[in-house]
Amino acid sequence: MNYIGLDDFLLSALKEDLGTGDITTNSCIPADATSVGQFRAKEAGVVCGIDVLIRVFYLVDPTVKVEVLAYDGTFVNVGDIIATITGPSRSILSGERVALNLIQHMSGIATATAKAVKAVEGTKARITDTRKTTPGLRVLEKYAVKAGGGANHRFNLADGVLIKDNHIAAAGSITAAVEMTRNNIPHTLKIEVETETMEQVAEAVAAGADIIMLDNMSNEQMAEAVQFIAGRALTEASGNMGQRDLLPVAKTGVDIISIGSLTHTVQALDISLKFDK
Repeated sequence: MNYIGLDDFLLSALKEDLGTGDITTNSCIPADATSVGQFRAKEAGVVCGIDVLIRVFYLVDPTVKVEVLAYDGTFVNVGDIIATITGPSRSILSGERVALNLIQHMSGIATATAKAVKAVEGTKARITDTRKTTPGLRVLEKYAVKAGGGANHRFNLADGVLIKDNHIAAAGSITAAVEMTRNNIPHTLKIEVETETMEQVAEAVAAGADIIMLDNMSNEQMAEAVQFIAGRALTEASGNMGQRDLLPVAKTGVDIISIGSLTHTVQALDISLKFDK
């Protein structure tokens, strides 16, 4: 993965965890001790964050060597070895928690995404993330969604137009919001509008929206909206999709299903690091 600023982020995370030094390790492990260990999956899932793991240990100590056995996007079963590590014991122990925290979190996102993608298999619906990410971790979290087979929604507020309920309220109407937006953005940008009712869907279509978000609608309402839109705009199902049965949602004919819980409430994949005795 290519993340400008990754080293700065990882160094900050290491500083946060190390404080003034790893007092436990430095007190009971000789400075010249070396260790060999394995990162193992303690539950089945999709691995993500290997490059981050490698970089953490390089920043702690360039002499630490990591051998990768399962790359990003690889499905692993319980007990599978993801990577092996060799080097100074103190260095490995000092970077262990930061490396594990990140690879577990990213693998959890990739795993949840893969399950969602599998759930809509055979339909045209694409699974995407949202901006409901952990501050400072958006690049890594959105990368993990792609590793799990999903797609990315806009990265930030400058990345695309999404007219939501509060924009509509402030502008006065969907029509007014779309017209003003159209007059102020490049012709290369698409306009997405959030809708909650069929009346709003009709107004968004009439206003020329390129993408229409169907927010917190029932499957029946979404199917009706998709039929009404009839290809005049892309359709996106949104609103607590992480708690819904995704196949019936996909079968309404929507083009996109955006799921905030892929990043904001994901459960980390259980991965451990164990030294050889």
